[in-house]
Amino acid sequence: MALRSLDNALSITPERPKKIAKISFPTSKVKPSDFSVNDENMAPVPVSGDVVIDYVSSEDLTPLDDPEIQIQILMGDLESKDWIKVCESLNVARRFALHHSILLLPTLEKVMIILVKAMKNPRSALCKTSIMTASDIFKSYGHDLLESSTSEAFDQLLLQLLLKSSQDKRFVCEEADKALFVMVASIPPLPLLKKLRAFVSHSNPRVRAKAAVSFAQCVSEMGLEVMKEFGQVSLIQIAAEILNDRLPEAREAARKTVTSVYKAFEGDDELKNSELTAIESWQNFCTSNLSAIQAQSLIKIVTT
Repeated sequence: MALRSLDNALSITPERPKKIAKISFPTSKVKPSDFSVNDENMAPVPVSGDVVIDYVSSEDLTPLDDPEIQIQILMGDLESKDWIKVCESLNVARRFALHHSILLLPTLEKVMIILVKAMKNPRSALCKTSIMTASDIFKSYGHDLLESSTSEAFDQLLLQLLLKSSQDKRFVCEEADKALFVMVASIPPLPLLKKLRAFVSHSNPRVRAKAAVSFAQCVSEMGLEVMKEFGQVSLIQIAAEILNDRLPEAREAARKTVTSVYKAFEGDDELKNSELTAIESWQNFCTSNLSAIQAQSLIKIVTT
């Protein structure tokens, strides 16, 4: 029997080389906001190209050496397309407001419009710097901001502050709250209250709540005569409306408003000649000007 060649006995298919999986190691990308450290005992330093914005407190802002020259280039710098340049210029504007207020006054309306634009900017650093500028403007020009020449710009500025104080970025929100507090402390309460009145009925519930807080603070700054000038009936009607708001912050502001109105109310000399107690007079006042449910709510606030 003939033997077949071993070479032809088996048809051996050459084995295909196995694929080796490629392992890729993710490269770490350093963001502009990251920091690089060579030693764990060393403080981190910004990496190359990082932008650091200094938030300078009002107390640390010094007078300008050459304000007459600086005022001539200020508006151009504030209108720059370079947001870092705008931040620097806003700090210059703050120094004008605090130390050279007369020089800035002729361009105050334009500066306020620029502040509104900066607050709308998505860059948080620019937004916060503009809010800090607004605070310093309130401190220096409180009595002038509601003049006819700046009134419209102030309305826009107030709306932006209310929006920023109700947003989620905490450090922007806190700065806006501070600015609103300074605003109430710096501007005469009666004209400011008339401005805030429109915002406590705003369609945005968070804006309503923040406006209600400023409204309550403003009422607390008013004496009895100023309340009468605005209208005590109007005050309790506004408070009664806010008291039904869906946000707790607004309702708490309404209760503070009612408390402030009642404290002034019980100090009225006309009550001293009345046979009724202050509480009884308050009950009559509320029931005469509010619905039964609203009156009971306001009476309960001052009796509990």
